[in-house]
Amino acid sequence: MKSKRLTLSILFVVTAVVNAFACTNLIVGKNASTDGSTIVSYSADSYGLFGELYHYPAGVHKKGALLDVYEWDTGKYLGKIEQVHQTYNVIGNTNQFQLTIAETTFGGRPELVDTTGIIDYGSLIYISLQRSRTAREAIKVMTDLVQEYGYYSSGESFTIADPNEIWIMEMIGKGPGVRGAVWVAVRIPDDCISAHANQARIHQFDMNDKNNCMYSSDVVSFAREKGYFNGVNKDFSFADAYAPLDFGARRYCEARVWSYYNMFTDRGNEFLPYIEGKTNRPMPLYLKPNRKISVQDVKNAMRDHYEGTPLDISKDFGAGPYHTPYRLSPLSFKVNGKEYFNERPISTQQSGFVFVSQMRSTMPDAIGGVLWFGIDDANMAVFTPVYCCADKAPVCYTRVDGADYITFSWNSSFWIFNWVANMVYPRYDLMIDDVRAMQTELETTFNDAQEGIEAAASKLYSKDPAQAVEFLTNYTNMTAQSTLDTWKRLGEFLVVKYNDGVVKRVKDGKFERNNIGQPAAVIRPGYPAEFLEEYVKQTGERYKMPLN
Repeated sequence: MKSKRLTLSILFVVTAVVNAFACTNLIVGKNASTDGSTIVSYSADSYGLFGELYHYPAGVHKKGALLDVYEWDTGKYLGKIEQVHQTYNVIGNTNQFQLTIAETTFGGRPELVDTTGIIDYGSLIYISLQRSRTAREAIKVMTDLVQEYGYYSSGESFTIADPNEIWIMEMIGKGPGVRGAVWVAVRIPDDCISAHANQARIHQFDMNDKNNCMYSSDVVSFAREKGYFNGVNKDFSFADAYAPLDFGARRYCEARVWSYYNMFTDRGNEFLPYIEGKTNRPMPLYLKPNRKISVQDVKNAMRDHYEGTPLDISKDFGAGPYHTPYRLSPLSFKVNGKEYFNERPISTQQSGFVFVSQMRSTMPDAIGGVLWFGIDDANMAVFTPVYCCADKAPVCYTRVDGADYITFSWNSSFWIFNWVANMVYPRYDLMIDDVRAMQTELETTFNDAQEGIEAAASKLYSKDPAQAVEFLTNYTNMTAQSTLDTWKRLGEFLVVKYNDGVVKRVKDGKFERNNIGQPAAVIRPGYPAEFLEEYVKQTGERYKMPLN
């Protein structure tokens, strides 16, 4: 999403990113997954974004009907466009045909933003999901929309996927008052993985491979006209022309792609020098993984903080006494006139929502498409199954009781998950195991139930598809609500167990009492030894005990 790449030398750019979106997409082709599904993940990362599950019901519209367009980020009214006759059911970022669209914003050259355009990147996603059945059709719908109505946003990378194909499309406008956009779309091979994270990733592309590559007719000539490129066509790089690499693009953005490649290929060490700035040779757009990847693998990858790598942020002084793998924004800071930075991993506390979309061509669309959806930071969230046919969003995933980014509700999943997460962040090592145990239990339960639920839905579908839709909608709502209820109980448990900096004793899931029925003596964990050593270094003799 809107992550204008951060440079260490321009503080105002850093400030802009803190207040803007910065997302991650992970991609798995159908022959690279354990079950033959195409898999796409997305984290919507923004301070200011309320995490919710959007729903746009299918509809039939009168000729001449118009659609109001509001900027997704801000709610600003942008204008009207012509409505189509028929629109499809959309739940979250997937539709009734399993089509899924996700994004990350690379920003790119600021002079190419067209503030007169009507279609922003968020509206482009949700309007196209309502109008498209396949990835290829969505690419045409998206590019036609910006050509007709103008593209309002900055540079964007889109993941566009259906049960058979996954494409990455990168797009940027042409400047104020110039309709349309320049763009290129590349199909990810079925046996490969890919990712993007706020930096354009398409470099050279095969202009003659019409089956696996699409692009605007002027994608090269426009770059020549603007002075962004002057070589021969075969050397043209979309990323180099429209989103030149800088420190932030490399370390905050490409590093997340590197982490994904490091998890599932044997080439992490090969690409690390690029992340460290020792070479400018970019990573490939896609790679073959070293093993088959499951949906759960992708959920876990979305929880990554570079653990076990040279970029691990859980081991140094910035992690605090309890090794929290998070850093407060802004990502860069100054000390004595010198500028420094923090790493930016895949998982980050400001996420509004996350999902992992599972799309399967071997099943009817209503059953084959599952949007595994979570609210807040993936590391602290539970992915619950949202079937693409669901015609109603779970109440707890909506703005229930008027909940929004500054209005709390005990019935809102956004606020309950944030409540628990913000208890854990300051004392991460002490508390994360309790969260992880419940998270794992719930996700394992949903994973284990999936085959049976879908078998039951298939029987219903063979008799009456509407009954299958109702069944899967009810299941979607039930799992979301039961997860919220469980997370409330987890929050209550954590408040009691870790109150006032001590730890209450627990046995068999219950707080212990002594032989006369009173609460058992508390555990006083204190601070870790390495933190106390640093504490003494910083304070010297001030707190040294006298000998007598």
